[in-house]
Amino acid sequence: MELKVLYEDNHIIAVLKPAGVLSHGDMTGKPSIFDEVKNYLKEKYNKPGNVFLGLVHRLDKPVTGIMVFAKTSKGASRLSEQFRNHAIQKTYNAIVFGELKEKQGELKEKVSKVSFFAEGFAKKSDKEILEAVKKATKTRTAELSYKVVKSNGKYSLLEILPKTGRFHQIRIQMAELGHPILGDKEHLSTGRQDQKKGTDEWQDNNSIALCATGLSFKSATGDKDIHLKIDLPKDWEQYIK
Repeated sequence: MELKVLYEDNHIIAVLKPAGVLSHGDMTGKPSIFDEVKNYLKEKYNKPGNVFLGLVHRLDKPVTGIMVFAKTSKGASRLSEQFRNHAIQKTYNAIVFGELKEKQGELKEKVSKVSFFAEGFAKKSDKEILEAVKKATKTRTAELSYKVVKSNGKYSLLEILPKTGRFHQIRIQMAELGHPILGDKEHLSTGRQDQKKGTDEWQDNNSIALCATGLSFKSATGDKDIHLKIDLPKDWEQYIK
């Protein structure tokens, strides 16, 4: 893949993860954005041996958007702290089925707990992690806010601000609201033929209509505010004219 670097300093690098690409390698051996970034750093700085790269968050395989990595242990520590304290502002856009009754709102509910930092987490596939979530007995709160950007009745384009970072959070919460994300076959509403038909019309089986379009955080040194933003995927236009 052709790596698109959105931001880089001595401690942090942010890139665009394409849909259909793993955040981190798993047992399947398929390419990951993590490996691509390591290769990029190795070649750019002519580094011999292994290159340090810290994985501090991840995006689901079918989701595209901004991912940030740590180039140093200091960067990893600072970014991880911000994620734990919910100090990083994440912005997503999504196309969902139908027209929402409320043009903006907040969702808050209990979800099964699984630790991002659990041993072996990074090497598990999305399917294996989902199974781990289902088996979890403890619960944590999942929170997000949303607003409708525009709607054509059949589909709605949303801006979503997650306050927490639970596994599949946005996908699950939007499905529970009755408006699952276009292309997301895992979370369609039971018996809804319109959703099945719409998902069949979605042109890319490797992606869903969910994109991490914005990320704001503090630099690893000093107190610099870093704000990253990308445009919506161009192929979304045909669904939400």
